[in-house]
Amino acid sequence: MSSVERVVLGISGGVDSAVAAALLKDAGYDVHALFMRNWDEDEDGYCTAAADLQDARKVCDELGIPLHTVNFAAEYRARVFAHFLAELRAGRTPNPDVACNREIKFGVCFEHAQRLGATWFATGHYARSAVVDGQPRLLRAADRGKDQTYFLHTVPGELLVRTLFPIGHLAKTEVRRIAHDRALPVHDKRDSTGICFIGERPFAEFLAQYLPAQPGPIEATDGRVLGRHRGLMYYTPGQRQGLTLGGVRGAAEAPWYVAAKDLERNVLVVTQQHDDPRLMTREFGTEAANWIAGSAPAREFTCTVKTRYRQPDQACTVTVGDDGCCRVRTEAPQRAVTPGQSAVFYDGEACLGGAVIGGIGPATAP
Repeated sequence: MSSVERVVLGISGGVDSAVAAALLKDAGYDVHALFMRNWDEDEDGYCTAAADLQDARKVCDELGIPLHTVNFAAEYRARVFAHFLAELRAGRTPNPDVACNREIKFGVCFEHAQRLGATWFATGHYARSAVVDGQPRLLRAADRGKDQTYFLHTVPGELLVRTLFPIGHLAKTEVRRIAHDRALPVHDKRDSTGICFIGERPFAEFLAQYLPAQPGPIEATDGRVLGRHRGLMYYTPGQRQGLTLGGVRGAAEAPWYVAAKDLERNVLVVTQQHDDPRLMTREFGTEAANWIAGSAPAREFTCTVKTRYRQPDQACTVTVGDDGCCRVRTEAPQRAVTPGQSAVFYDGEACLGGAVIGGIGPATAP
């Protein structure tokens, strides 16, 4: 390892990127930190960018590394937020964190790091990268509970091999311990949650600024009208919270779940069966996939898949079409596989890649 190699680290003002900066400095790199502002500061107090920048500055001062700041708000709105709104209008459930990694952190931010003279780019993600037999590989983090490869599956492999993940081999508890032992200013800062541009504000309140609400009926699966929904964009298959149905005359005292969204009629269909047939599937299609190695392992292969971040791996068979789209058949029925979310494929420790979920088949698919 050469001490003259420059690393530009994406710093967020949180504990993970702070410890990443400290470890890179200890390893002898010429470390520069880059703070990205991806959302214009608002006036209602929900945006934390100003406070996060101050925390990043304190960390850099403590470690004695230069801090650069850049505003990617325009790129974020054009490349991530516009797509987010379009997907919601189409009745799908998008994942803007996946798009942000592809378009912003490993897009315009990576390019900016190169202009700053970076030999390497680095982030505080919980993930690992490697080159095996000349092929780039994205590997799960040592801390499976914090692993973030799900959100990195669209990053091109040629960029991953030029990226360092300094905390990918550490447990979160160890990261906290290092931050405390080094007396880093953010050692006790709580982790951020939720979508970055929404922050802690109410989702419906935020979204109403950009998409007009279209209330409509809530129907049971037998066609009975049970109430009114606020707008289909606020709901996703399998959702239990936020239906505001309360007790329904003639119905059991059991929770209600979103079973389907009928866009043509603007109807939200609900059920009291947790595993309603409308929510279960063993087969679904995807859009064209991104493969970390540059191509799929084969036209048809077996692996495991996650259709949401916290889901345990599910055994499946993947068939790749001529257009790059995939057909995924799972061994066991899956609940609430959601169009617009990501199906991410794994072979043991390696994240193979993934794709946006499209059409959903029945639970009885072979």
